[in-house]
Amino acid sequence: MNSSSETVLTANHSAPGARNESIETQVALGLRKPPRSVAEFEPLLTADEVAKRLNVSTDWVWDHSSRRKPLLPVIRMGDGTLRYRPSGIEAFVDEQERRSALRRRA
Repeated sequence: MNSSSETVLTANHSAPGARNESIETQVALGLRKPPRSVAEFEPLLTADEVAKRLNVSTDWVWDHSSRRKPLLPVIRMGDGTLRYRPSGIEAFVDEQERRSALRRRA
């Protein structure tokens, strides 16, 4: 890959105003998330798998992925399918548990 194509890739995938900075600089400035290591990758879940994990219907998962609160953290794929990170679903459960505890104290 020549330097001009590398510049195009950086320009197309970086935050606005950070076109000529390295990825490391963009991460340090908070303009970009650090790249994930291979060990950090986790298989994405389907709506059915999330529904089973949360013991709710698939319709509930779809509703809370787009229009109803609390919103589930979702990844929308190009073909319209929805996918979920297991860590995002666990963080969602933890947040709901925290909010429930706060409501009980009030």
